[in-house]
Amino acid sequence: MLIARGEAVQAEAVPDVVLKTMLPFDCIEDGKTRFGIVAIPPGARIPVKGLAPHDEDEYSILVKGTMVTTIGEVEHRIQAGDSTLIPAGEAHAVYNDGEEECILVWALVRRS
Repeated sequence: MLIARGEAVQAEAVPDVVLKTMLPFDCIEDGKTRFGIVAIPPGARIPVKGLAPHDEDEYSILVKGTMVTTIGEVEHRIQAGDSTLIPAGEAHAVYNDGEEECILVWALVRRS
């Protein structure tokens, strides 16, 4: 069993955002999943400009708050309790347009 303590994990440098990769791909041999949590304050956007894809499928659950997820030209309203799947290669962004911090738990999963 692996345990990642939140207070021991270094946050990534994204303006105003606390993005922590709790369990990286290399935590086990031939790992296919990376898992983490992100705190997005009101008014923050990831990425800061444009849309960004990644090579893995992204599964997420919004634990707290509301936000807008943009896929291409389409915006989706996401609220606490909602989960999403963004397929590998699909350019996207998230924006906290609410008045409270958003907490999002995510997993990036490499396809076999």
